[in-house]
Amino acid sequence: MPRSVVPLPPDVRPPFEVYLNGVRQDLGRDYEVRGGALVFGRALRKDRVSGWRWLLGAWGIGTYRQDDSVDVRYVVDGRPALAEGLAITEVET
Repeated sequence: MPRSVVPLPPDVRPPFEVYLNGVRQDLGRDYEVRGGALVFGRALRKDRVSGWRWLLGAWGIGTYRQDDSVDVRYVVDGRPALAEGLAITEVET
């Protein structure tokens, strides 16, 4: 079963909010926290646009693939902070 690991920035401390593609995720149902990382029980992917795909897009020809974005809202020293587009690592279990 595929799972995805998203390392958290070092200054993130609970409580924090996790968003996947702009939709708030629930701890325990959608993800777990293990060793300073978020663990999702499904495959998440970041799309990498190659030169060929970029050229097609420049001509108005769309090529679409899964492009997930994980964001975390948290507080540092009493001030709100946002970590956007965190790195996603897919791990097979």
